[in-house]
Amino acid sequence: MRRSFATLFLAAACLAPAGAAPAVQHLEPPFWWTGMRHTGLQLMVHGAGIGKLQPAIDYPGVRIASTTRVANANYLFIDLEIAPDAKPGSFDIVFAGDGAPLRYPYQLRAREAGSAMRQGFGNRDAIYQIMPDRFANGDPSNDSVPGMLEQADRKKPGGRHGGDIQGAIDRLDYIAGLGFTQLWPTPLVENDMPAYSYHGYAATNHYRIDPRYGSNEDFVRLSREAKQRGIGLIQDVVLSHIGKHHWWMKDLPTPDWINFGGRFVPTAHHRVAVQDPYAAQADRRNFTAGWFGPAMPDLNQTNPLVANYLIQNNIWWIEYAGLSGLRIDTYGYSDGAFLTRYTQRLMDEYPNLNMVGEEWSTRVPVVAHWQRGKVNADGYVSSLPGLMDFPLVDSMRSALAKPEENSLNDVYETLSLDHLYPEPDKLVLFGGNHDMARMFSVVGEDFDRYRMNLVFLMTMPRIPQFYTGDEILMTSTVKGRDDASYRIDFPGGWAGDKRNAFTGAGLSAQQRAALALVRQLANWRKGEPVIHTGKLMHFGPENNTWVYFRYNDKKRIMVAMNNNDKEMVLPTARFEEMLKGTANGVDLLSGKTVDLTRELRLAPKATLLIELPGA
Repeated sequence: MRRSFATLFLAAACLAPAGAAPAVQHLEPPFWWTGMRHTGLQLMVHGAGIGKLQPAIDYPGVRIASTTRVANANYLFIDLEIAPDAKPGSFDIVFAGDGAPLRYPYQLRAREAGSAMRQGFGNRDAIYQIMPDRFANGDPSNDSVPGMLEQADRKKPGGRHGGDIQGAIDRLDYIAGLGFTQLWPTPLVENDMPAYSYHGYAATNHYRIDPRYGSNEDFVRLSREAKQRGIGLIQDVVLSHIGKHHWWMKDLPTPDWINFGGRFVPTAHHRVAVQDPYAAQADRRNFTAGWFGPAMPDLNQTNPLVANYLIQNNIWWIEYAGLSGLRIDTYGYSDGAFLTRYTQRLMDEYPNLNMVGEEWSTRVPVVAHWQRGKVNADGYVSSLPGLMDFPLVDSMRSALAKPEENSLNDVYETLSLDHLYPEPDKLVLFGGNHDMARMFSVVGEDFDRYRMNLVFLMTMPRIPQFYTGDEILMTSTVKGRDDASYRIDFPGGWAGDKRNAFTGAGLSAQQRAALALVRQLANWRKGEPVIHTGKLMHFGPENNTWVYFRYNDKKRIMVAMNNNDKEMVLPTARFEEMLKGTANGVDLLSGKTVDLTRELRLAPKATLLIELPGA
């Protein structure tokens, strides 16, 4: 009979009576699969005195290749070799010592058909990002869980508010109706921390969904329910650090498991140090080994046991939950050699998977360094398909926030640096996210410039990512860092909310217009191959106006922006290379015909999305 993760976890905890030794408290990964490309599997076994025992397995196609004992006798690392013809099934791992043998049940599962060749998210997709704790509360009974360090308090800006996986499942039709085809929740694994546990970036158990969000089975259900609506699931993972209350911290496997011997040494965030030919080694080490904060210990990925644990954990979640990809937090803060191995292993196992790394730099060369295919001066090699396009995001946000003379030129010049990326179309473009001021506030609550950014987001040769709440013009503070204001609860996600964005109740006319615009553009984009894979041609901005085209051999789309507070008239002869004598087109936003014979009139702060006739 198939055992659930929870059953196996409880079985492990109850193998021996209190005070007895040795015993198994953790065994990870909790199960695995047959038919994986990489036939090796390393089990981390943790329990009192477990390192003193000798493991044995009697199951066809599975053998123990080696064991690794470390200084802490409460750990044992078992390297299994799983033959390509091994069959799914259950068996015991028998731990022998001076006393009676200790048996632990383990399971090899069958992979779903086509798992290895799953198609990751790409240019045909648009990503909808949620912060689950702040999105929707579908199960109020799990808002607070006895024994966990932080309980729910919706009145507290930095506290837990009760949003969960069930809330996301209940709103999948809303997300699909908006036109989005991928869902990116911020991390859902256990964060049993005394404060700020809602954000998810301080894991305390890598194999357990936080019970205040639901269960592991709920996460799998979210993935399956999403797929039924044409939505893939992207998992947000953290490789560089953990939470201080991770179960490891009570009994570290090795003295070097945590960087700087477990002592807090803050990172100075010198992200260019790992690429800088003149960098001091101390700066390079500080960037990758320094801690984010006293509550976030930094993992030592130069330790091969740590590295293998993280790699297997990510593969486990991809296989278990049927993920379409990963978003990797604080990407460059990890050890570079580890990242090379990590990306190679995952892409070997899933050749069509997508992974996007967060390298929060506004400098194109810094971001491009990490993408696969990049020929770096230092010889660094990566297999990472994509990255978050912070340089282009920053230039557009700045251009719209301060629409001074020809501010769009910086966007144009940043985009011109695409030649530095091996695969620029694999980058993820966004207007904002959970770490940034709300876009509507950045543009001074100017709906026209909000529209300009949205059209830009949906028509660039990128994978667009949208932050929940921007469709109803949610606002925030702009100056300084103010996470609470970026992460206000989504209206309608809680019983008793006076406004409900899911139904439209209580929304202003402008909010309803924004919602309709997002729905129109995302659904339009979903069916436009010229936007997915077409080429781009842009004309240098003049007088704070910018015109670019997306085109292929079947279609042309013209985008024209006027970032001025006055009308601008553009002679269309300048764009003859793409217009080719075209007399008119249709603005897809308004449905009106646009005359292109001599000039293009752009109203103040106007954005036109013009479909041109013919190829």
